[in-house]
Formats: sequence, structure tokens, C-alpha cells
Amino acid sequence: MAEMHQITFVPPPSNSESSIPNQETPVCNQFTCQSSLALQLFSDANGVEGLLPLFTYAITMVDNNISFPGLVGKHVITIEGLGTAKNPHPLQERVAKLHGSQCGFCTPGIIMSLYALIRNAYNPKTQKFHLSENDIELEGHLDGNLCRCTGYKPILQAAKTFVTEDLKGQLLEEPSEPRVEISAEDKSKEDTLYRSESQSDNPVKSTFSCGRPGGCCRDQQSGTLCGSVKDAPPERSSSSTLLSDSGSSSPTSSDSTKVVDSDTSSETHNEAADLNGSTYGKPMKSRENKSKGIEGVKATSALEAPPLKGTDKGVLQFDFRPYSPSTELIFPPALRKFEDIPISYCSSQKIWIRPLSLSQLVAVKAAYPMAKIISGSSEVQIEIRFKNAPYYVLVYIGDVPELAETQVPETEAEIQTLKELVVGANTTLTEVEQICKTLYTKLGQRASPLEALRKQLRYFAGRQIRNVASIAGNIATASPISDISPLLVATKASLVAQNFSGEITLPMTQFFIGYRKTTLPPDSIITRVHIPLPAPGTSELTKAYKQAKRKDDDIAIVTAAMRVKLNANMEVEDISLIYGGMAPTVKRAEFAEGVLIGKLWADQKTLDEGIDALTKDFDLKFGVLGGMATYRKTLAISFFFRFWHEVMTDLNLGKVDIQAATEIHRGISRGMRDNHNPHAQRVVGQQVPHLSALKQNTGQAEYVDDMPPQARELYGALVLSAKAHAKIISVDWTPALAPGLALGYVDRHSIPKEANLWGSAIKDEPFFAENKVFSHGQPIGLVYAETSHKAQAAAKAVNVVYEELPPILTIDEAIEANSFFPHSKELRKGAQLAEMDKIFAGCDRVFTGLTRMGGQEHFYLETNAALCIPLEDDAMEVWSSTQNTMEVQEFVSQVLGVPSNRVNARVKRMGGAFGGKESRACQLAAILAVAAKKENRPVRCMLNRDEDIMTSGQRHPVQSRWKVGVTNKGKLVALDADVYDNGGYSQDMSGSVLDRCITHLENCYQIPNVHIRAHACRTNTVSNTAFRGFGGPQGMWITETIMSTIAEGLDIPIDELRLRNMYKQGDLTPFHQKIDEDWHVPLLIEQIHKEADYEARKVKVDEFNSKNKWRKRGIAMIPTKFGLSFATALHLNQAGAMVRIYGDGSILLNHGGTEMGQGLYTKMCQIAAQELGVPLDSVFTQDTTSYQVANASPTAASSGSDLNGMAIKNACDQLNERLQPYRKKYGSNAPMKTLAHAAYLDRVDLNAHGFWKMPRIGHIWGEYDPAKQNPMYYYFTQGVAISEVELDCLTGDHTVLRTDIKMDIGRSINPAIDYGQIEGAFIQGQGLYTIEESLWTQNGELSTRGPGTYKIPGFSDIPQEFNVTFLQGVSWQHLRSIQSSKGIGEPPLFLGCSVFFALREALRSARKDNGIEEPLVLQSPATAERLRLAVGDPLLKKGTVAEGKDKNFFVSIT
Repeated sequence: MAEMHQITFVPPPSNSESSIPNQETPVCNQFTCQSSLALQLFSDANGVEGLLPLFTYAITMVDNNISFPGLVGKHVITIEGLGTAKNPHPLQERVAKLHGSQCGFCTPGIIMSLYALIRNAYNPKTQKFHLSENDIELEGHLDGNLCRCTGYKPILQAAKTFVTEDLKGQLLEEPSEPRVEISAEDKSKEDTLYRSESQSDNPVKSTFSCGRPGGCCRDQQSGTLCGSVKDAPPERSSSSTLLSDSGSSSPTSSDSTKVVDSDTSSETHNEAADLNGSTYGKPMKSRENKSKGIEGVKATSALEAPPLKGTDKGVLQFDFRPYSPSTELIFPPALRKFEDIPISYCSSQKIWIRPLSLSQLVAVKAAYPMAKIISGSSEVQIEIRFKNAPYYVLVYIGDVPELAETQVPETEAEIQTLKELVVGANTTLTEVEQICKTLYTKLGQRASPLEALRKQLRYFAGRQIRNVASIAGNIATASPISDISPLLVATKASLVAQNFSGEITLPMTQFFIGYRKTTLPPDSIITRVHIPLPAPGTSELTKAYKQAKRKDDDIAIVTAAMRVKLNANMEVEDISLIYGGMAPTVKRAEFAEGVLIGKLWADQKTLDEGIDALTKDFDLKFGVLGGMATYRKTLAISFFFRFWHEVMTDLNLGKVDIQAATEIHRGISRGMRDNHNPHAQRVVGQQVPHLSALKQNTGQAEYVDDMPPQARELYGALVLSAKAHAKIISVDWTPALAPGLALGYVDRHSIPKEANLWGSAIKDEPFFAENKVFSHGQPIGLVYAETSHKAQAAAKAVNVVYEELPPILTIDEAIEANSFFPHSKELRKGAQLAEMDKIFAGCDRVFTGLTRMGGQEHFYLETNAALCIPLEDDAMEVWSSTQNTMEVQEFVSQVLGVPSNRVNARVKRMGGAFGGKESRACQLAAILAVAAKKENRPVRCMLNRDEDIMTSGQRHPVQSRWKVGVTNKGKLVALDADVYDNGGYSQDMSGSVLDRCITHLENCYQIPNVHIRAHACRTNTVSNTAFRGFGGPQGMWITETIMSTIAEGLDIPIDELRLRNMYKQGDLTPFHQKIDEDWHVPLLIEQIHKEADYEARKVKVDEFNSKNKWRKRGIAMIPTKFGLSFATALHLNQAGAMVRIYGDGSILLNHGGTEMGQGLYTKMCQIAAQELGVPLDSVFTQDTTSYQVANASPTAASSGSDLNGMAIKNACDQLNERLQPYRKKYGSNAPMKTLAHAAYLDRVDLNAHGFWKMPRIGHIWGEYDPAKQNPMYYYFTQGVAISEVELDCLTGDHTVLRTDIKMDIGRSINPAIDYGQIEGAFIQGQGLYTIEESLWTQNGELSTRGPGTYKIPGFSDIPQEFNVTFLQGVSWQHLRSIQSSKGIGEPPLFLGCSVFFALREALRSARKDNGIEEPLVLQSPATAERLRLAVGDPLLKKGTVAEGKDKNFFVSIT
């Protein structure tokens, strides 16, 4: 019988008192984007310290008004605790210097995850570090972190420097898993400035002993403070790592690693000193002192992250701060003496209780049977956020020690006689994973249930969630797609629960009784989980399986756990086949189990009968909840097929296909960049790290929602349509205005009717819905309140009554309903329209097809945000996360009814954009401006991830219906095509996207006769918009699909077909632009063939496929040419810039380009510094503002550097002309402070406005005479990629083995930034063509609106070998672009489809083995589902679910 205990009530801790950095509005509400922004520093009873990466949404947002009670008595470290830009932690410095941060929004979370890994690698007993590349990359420490910019490669490279660099310790030589040992008592603590307590310049003095086990430093004679740096010199020491072309540091040895002096390097440029380090003159404006010159120095500056020191035989050299564990934060002495007590506190809506013992917990549960038990809070937050779960009493159990007691035997004898593993209910999943791993290494096959559990846990969620989620919490959620529950049912595990009456035992085989329902009594708490192990000597095996959209950190589509026990005759004595994802609850395949009992396992008939029986156990309907009926049923069969083979292999029952028994596992990634730049100048061409990189790595970079609260500021929340197409019958705002909620609202009645329409090309979209809604997520209004949480609650309280109307969702439905926007463009080349039929009739072969390509969510890490600040004179300052300050300015002025000169649109940086903030950012900014004007108070809002996805639009889904005529030798003769894009409910830029799509439809191939028509479809989906590539990736993908169809139809090697039809200089494109001397694709193909050993690898792929049935490989080479300019909006091809030189020699640069992570600010500063002959650090760009540069074109179309760079050069040319007399007077090397001061005294204007408009271009739509036509594009950025993949034919899973990319980007302004753009764009393209899939429900609701359902590539999805090089040895003088460079942001993205076409080749091999002769039709994206369903094997045939009259649960809107 439990005893009653008194629990002390304490005032609730406020979020504002927490050190967790957190926006008022959480960005990713399904917890996989920015995990691990905070760490918990813990210390055990022996004084051993460690770090736990935390699931920060759970610990800060459990209650809207109250912090997480689990923080009581804990020490939490955030990114601000590691270092600053001026004094960074070595990890922060390395990620910055190695270009691992682009937009920077994800960087703090990644830094904290890596920091925990590196710090936890320290063994305090041996005072050594043990860290390997395997630890960094393959153990899941970064699974919970996503990055949309970098492609992950430089982040991993930076982390691996802690392994490959000799950190003044002993390097262990382990070829398979290199590790580094670092002595804690090294000299680095004497020569490094770094110290975690970076907030103060001097150690904080302490007058008392901290009580640290083993003694306190205050007890020592030296009196040094714990964790402080003794006698740190003013200058840091210089440690260097030579980064080789392989992309990682070279092994530590005397001949490969050198310590480089801080002032010199072996091959630095002669002018390297001029790149960094400026001095500024003191104020002196009197002409009387002119003769004395400039006296003294007012200030100095330097780059926060200086560029590389130089190269040594192509190896980059960096100065890195040495890492010393003695400089890290210690566990606070005060917390060692903290006396914990049970507590309770409450708000007006919730009660929080934190018991400290099991008896206290049982008493609480007896008093409040319906109280919600909280441990990691991951599932609870989903229930609160998406299901509006009304939890009133919440009990945090993380500090109840009895629930975390796991009985692990210590002696070898105890381990060998272990009959079951007893796990404490609140043991974290990370701990369980480690326990299972340890026991399996000692028990071997007898611990197969534990190994199966470890395997499932390794790919369950991210490491940050596994660190706080408990095994009992996972079980109690009763998820039908649980990774763990099927295993516990299969092993016949049991739960022990306790209530006020005592303990009860709950068998897992009977635990789940319905959807999210269990046999656990309401007043009971699970205390232990008992997992039985097979007896020694028995032939029993347990295996577990999972298939998801993405292998790491993803919820399952289907899970399974299978256990079989064989008797002495190897017949089935007992068997469990348990599945998740096949029913509303975990489901046993009872019929199949019954069929298999008594069967000889090694008999092929056993396998066949088991498969047949499973088809009866899982007779899914085509329209089953969750969709994917055929795939799920096929997976259920395929898992059993794999299980049968694994048992045969592990128990040595006979020879079987080993490939059927093994899954794909990736290795450690590697790769190279060609770091030699023959065109490097003093500043331009240097690999300068992003100028904000260190601020981004230290959490000091400020984004819109990071801006400090304004006086009397309000928070807005959008009220969005819950229907895809409906009449609005009524909107009742009254509930939202209840006490404690909103202060007011704005809607269509708040602005004039004529001001309510907006749009980039055609103003056809209302800011506020009027009488109808046309898309799920269309804004109806906005409420505003004193806090974001109140505003969000108020938005949910608004009552909208609809009358639903039938929605149009897909392109097919739009075509049938004749639902199009008034946009129709054509391309014609060669034969007249009347002659096209004759041309096709004369072709040897004519192929037709229908290709579909899905859209893509931008998934920038920073969702749309804005802050509107009313000023006097009806003016408004608008901070917006926008690529387009001009458009924000225009539409805000429209809704306010003021001229544009009263609106200052500003943006300093964005946390990613990719086109999604080119037009769509205007909507939120304008709506907030209406509210700000109404209340005359600042109003801000940052959208939740689901709100952002529902309102911001996506890449356009595209469909093409085409016909192509060729000769028998494969020469293209004619192409006729209709191209449709799904524009959504408003036009936005759908027409312009189509224009670029059809002008890239031929990719790199000469087609003599062309007729292409474009159609923009109007549907009831989100209004789709610009996305990196802007239609180009869709058009070129259609081309390559057509080429594959032709090659397979004519039985011509696809690479040969490409070469036969490749453009030659002098050819005309379908839009009549001549291919000129800048045509380098053939050269790129020639070079990459040799560098990637392409032909030999194709032979090896064929050899592999001939020996393997269930694992197939494919390799593909894809070229691209991407046109640069705003092709369909000529007026946008202009830019302005302002360059101001101050009297002290400092320079302020303003231009119309915006910084979204692509390094534009950095490149533009390099150009200005190069042109003016000054160090880079003397040039500063504060932000982009419409008050500095009027009428700025959006930063898009990969033209940011071209347009703004030339405008800056124009301004600098003016200034150089004015300064020329002073350079003659004071010398060509005179510092700018001297020149500027002298010019000022002579009343010379040191302000220059630069301007540039792109020449030559100006395509005339509808003009089909080449002689009268102008170029559409200024030039083409070109490239070629080769990718090799391996496909698991049983599941559809795949891995990218290798990718090689070679790009023609002209003369790079900053090679490091350009490499990052190429790698990041490629990975984004890889996601577009493989795993990223947007889905809607039948009623038009967008289903994939968060990281839980929409998957972008993660760290484990990048190519295992990733090589990137630039074309060299050709002339680009004809380009007439800034520094003869080429735009690089968008062009490489299409090359990601080399993975798609490599997978296509792998499928062709599989289909050939299975006797499938029909042409392969593979639509994009090539998800695991599509890949598996295209294999065509007998298992698929058994798993196929007939469509019948059912509709698929999900809708793909292509």
C-alpha cells in the first residue's frame, strides 16, 4: 500500500527566466529541424560529468505559460554558453572556417549536438578522449538535426578535425576506426584563450570550496578557479590543420601536418596581408592640420573568421584553436549541494506536479487518475499542438529514481545465465540502446531480442529525443506504427505496473486493445519492462524491421518483429509475426503463425505458405487509412521473406541468397574539392568564410524574430481556412476576444476592397479571404494579443462556418474542368505547325509519354516572419524575412494607403529562402502592417512550420504530355509537348515558372523541330511559387525522361544517345538563342568521364547486378545548362548600389541583394574591397533596406551576384576616379584612411550610387524568326554529375554510393561559397527527385505540413563519396559578368536527378531479372514506395491491392 506524501507548492518558473533561447513561436512543431539547442550538464555521485543533448521544444514549451519542471535543479547550457564570435569555442570556429554554416539558422542546434558528442568523448578516469569518425557520423548523434543549405559535408568535415588533428595528445592508429586520445593535462590549457565562461574577461573569484568530489581547486595552493585558464596569454596559439583534396584532414604525421606560423604560410599570396586587418584614422577635419596628415589610429578591425592561410600542394591550411577539456564549463558547485524536494505549481489552466519517489507518484496518480504522465514530453507535445489535448494535471516523473532502475548484470557468470532483461520504465531510449548493445556483444545470438531492440532504437526519432524519451512512454502511447511495441509483443515481454493497491503484471501480448487503447488501468504507472531471453542452446531468433520515407529520424510506414523457435528437427515450435502500420493497433499475423507451426523451416514451401498466409492476414483495402496499400502489404511480405533468409543464414540451415538477408548500411562519407584557384586575386577568388559564420555558430546572428521586443509590442496569429474550397457563411470573432486572449483582429473589412488584392505578376490573390476560400490554409484574418501563445489560442477560438464546395486538386482534374490561369506561352522551332504531322510521319520511330513530377516544400529553417513598427507621419518600418524588399514595400504601402516612401522594408539575413520568400513574404508583412496601423503598436509574427507550409506555396508540380520523333540511330527529329503546372489557387509566379520550364525542356540537346505549349492550372491547393531552379529542374527532368525512353526503346546506351544529340556551337535552342563559344558541356563530360573513372565503374555495376538479385546498383551521368537572367521579366534585370567612404577610411556598402545563406553579402564585400583596394574587413553591409536602394529587384534567378556585383563595381569605378589624384599624391599603396581624409578636405564626394542593367537580353515571346529574336539568357551555367546508387529491392530503400560533379562557373568570386552552393543545391535536388513528397487528402487538406510527414535529406542521405570540381583552362572573357563569374545558386540543383536516373538503371536490372518487358515508367519523386512497386517481382504481385471503387487515401496533385 502506497503512502500519501506532502508536495510543496512553489511559484511557477517563468519562461523569461530560462536560459533556453526560444522564439515566442516555435518554428518546427514536430521537433526534427532544430533539435538540441540546449544541453543538460550532469554530474553523477562520483563527480563524473557529461552532457545530454535535450529535446528543447519539450523543455521550454510544455505549457504555454510555464517552464518545464524537469529543469528544477538542473544546469542547462545553450549556444550562448560556449563562446562568442570574438572568442569562439574551437568547435564553433572550425565549423565557421570550414564553411559549415550558410544561412545559419540550423547551426546552433548542430553545434550543440556536436559539442555534446565531443565533450562526452572525454574519459575522466583515463583523462583521455576517445572519438572516431564512426562516432561522429554513424551513431545517430546528428539524426535530430536538419540543414537545408550546406549539403552537410562541410559540417562533418569540421567535426572530423577533432579526430584527424593531433590535439597535443596521442593519436591511436586504428585503420578501421581512427580515434584520437587527448591528454587532459596538456599544454593547451596554458596557451589557449578559449574559455566557456566567455561572458566575462576574467575568472570569477570564489571564496568557498565547491565541494567537488576529489577536491576543489580552491583547496589548492594555486587558488585557480575550477575550469579556468591559468595565465592565459593575450594572443591565442596557432594550430593548423592541412585539409587535403579528399575533403578531410590528412593523417597526423611529421610529413603531412605542419604547424603554420600565424603570420606566414608556405604559399600565401603576396598581398595576403591586405585581405584582412584595417586601421581607421582619428577624426581630424581642420584644413589647418592638413599638412600634418593623418595622426594616430582611432580603431582597428579584422575578419571574425579569417580565410585560409594558403595552400601547400593543393592542401588548405587553417589556423584552429586547440581544444582543451580543462577549459570547459564545470557543473555548478551550488547545484552539487542542491536539496531536491517534490514540488507543484500551476497556471490558470494547468497543474504541474513533480514527485521524487515512486510512492509519491502512486499517491498522485490515485488522486488524479487522468493526470498525464510526462517524461520526455515528445508525444505529449504533438497531442497538445495538433490534437488540442486538454491536459489539466501533468506529472513529471523524470526525477523518480525507482523508475530509472535497470537491472544489468555485472559479472560474466550473471550475464551468461541471464534469463530476462528488466528495464526501468523511465529508462531513456538511449540508455536502453546502449545496454542492448553491450549485452549482445557478450551473449551473441541468444540476445537477438536485444539486438533487434537496439536496431529499432537506433533509427527511432533523433538522438535528442532518444535522450529524454522513455521505453514505457513509448509503449504507453500505443502507437499503431510503434517501432518498439511489435518487438515486445513478439518476445512475449511483460510490463509491471503499480497503483495504490500494489503491483500488477500486464503481458504485452494482451496490452493493446484498440487504437491508442491499452489495458493499463488509469490509476496505474508502469514501473518495469521484462524482456525474456531464449534459454542457452535453443534455436531461437528474433529480428525486427522498419521501413520509412527516410531511414534516419522518421516515423515508420511499416514495422515488424519476428521471432521463431525451432525444435531439434528444425521445425517451427513457436513463432511470432507482429506488425505495426498494418492496422489501428499492433497486429499479430495469426493465420500465418498457425500455418507455420510444425513446418520445416528450411523447406521452400514453408516460405511460400507463410507468404500466402500473410496475404490473408493483411487483406488491406485500396483506400486504407494512411494510403500506400500495395506498398504496405508488399512490405509485410518482404519483411517475412527477409526474416526467413536471415534465420536460414544465422542458424546455418542451408545456402540461401545472402543479399535477401541483409539490409543496406552506409559507411563513413568522404569526398574532395579542387581547392586550386588559378584566378585568385587579392580578395576576389579567395575562400573567405561567410562573414556572419561565427555569429551564426555562436548564436549571435540576429534574424527577424530574434530582434528585441519593441515597446508595447503585440503578437499576431493567422486565422486560416480549414477547407480547400468553400463559401464562408459566417466568421465569429467573439470567442477570440475573451479575457486573456486577443486584443483585436483584422480581416477583409479592415482595408478597402481594392487594396485587398496582391500578386507578383497578376493581382488575383486576396490578403484576407472574402466570401469564399479557395485553399486549405488561406488566410481569413489575423488576431493579435500580448503574447504569441495568447494569439495562437485566440486564433483557434475563432468560429468559421463553411459551406463546402468540390475542390479541384490535381492537374488532371484541372484539365478536365478547363481550370486554367490566363497564361499561355509557346515555343516553336523548325517546321511550321502545319508541317509537324508530316515531320513525325517521316520519323523512323515515334515515342509518346506522360510524365509527372511532384512539387517540393522549401523547408527553409526560418519560417516566414515579420515585424511592423508604426512611425510618425504614417510611416512604417517593416522587418521581413524577404528576398524582395521592393515588393514588401509596395504591398505594405498599398494596404496602409500611403506612398512607398513612407514604408521602409528591411532584412538583415534570412534563415534560408530558396525562392519561397520572393513573393510569399509579402502576405504576412502586409497583414501585420494592417494590425500595426489599427493599434498604432508594433506587431510581429513568426509562422509555425505548418502555417508556413500551408501559406507559402511549393515548387510547382508539373505534368507533360509529349511526343518525340527520332531516327533509328537515335537522332532527335521533332518534339511536340504540352506542359502543365499546378499553380494552386492564385497565379503568383506560375506563368513565369512555366516559361522557364519550357525554355529548359530540351536541356543540352539539339532538336530540329519543336512545338511546346505551356498551361498554368488553377486548383484549390496552396498557391505555388518560386523555388530554386524556377521551373528549370522540372523541364530538364522531362527531357531526360524522354531521352531514357528513347534509349530503351531503340536499345541504344543512354550516354551514347546524349552525345549524338548534344548541342554544338552555332546551334539554336527552341527559343532561338544561339549556342555560342561559352558551350562547355562536351568538355565537362569528357573530363568527368576520366576523373570519375566512369566507364570502368559502369562495368563494375553490371558485374554486381549479375551476381545479385535483391540488391541492385545503378550509375547515371546527367548534364545541365541553366540560363541566367530574369528571363520572363526583363525589367528585373537591373540593380543599384550605394558605396560610401567615411573620412576614417571605413566603407559602408548597400545594395538591393538580400542575404539568405548564399553568401551574397560576403561576395559583394569582396568585390567592393577588390575594386577599392582595401582590406575586406573595412567594408561593412548592415542590412538590405528599401530606404537605401530603391526599386531593388528580388534576390532570385541566381542573378544576385551578377546584378548587384556590377552595380557595386560601377559605384566603385566612380569613387576610384575621384580618388585617383590622391593615389598619385600619396602613392598607390596609401591606405584608404589617408585618401578619404584628403578627399574630404577637398570637398570630394565620397558617396557613389552604382547602377547596372543586364545587356543583350530581351526575348520576344511569339517571335519565331531567329533573325528578329534577342537572347533570353545572358549566359548558361553548365555542369555534369555522375551518381552511383545501391537499391534494396525488397524495401525500396537506397543509398548513394558516390557522386561526382563538375561545374562551369566561370571565375569564382569565392570558391568556398560556390562549393557550398553546389553541394547544398545537389542535396536539395536529390531530395526533390527521391524522398520529398507532398500529399493531400481527398478533401483538399495538405497532409505533409511538417517534419513528421515531410522528409528532407539528412546527414545520412548524402553520397558516401562526394566529389566536386570546377572547370578550368578555358576563357570566360566574353561573359561580361562581374569578375567573369557565373551564377551558381540554382544550376546544380537539377544534377540531383542523377540519383533518380541511377535508381532507374538499378530498377531496369531488377525488372530484367524478374522478366518484366514493359517499358519502365518511373515518376518523380522516386520514393521508396515507387521504387519497390516498380521492381516487378513475385512478392509484389502477391502484395498488390486492387483499386476497385476505392480512392487512394492520399492525393498527389501532379
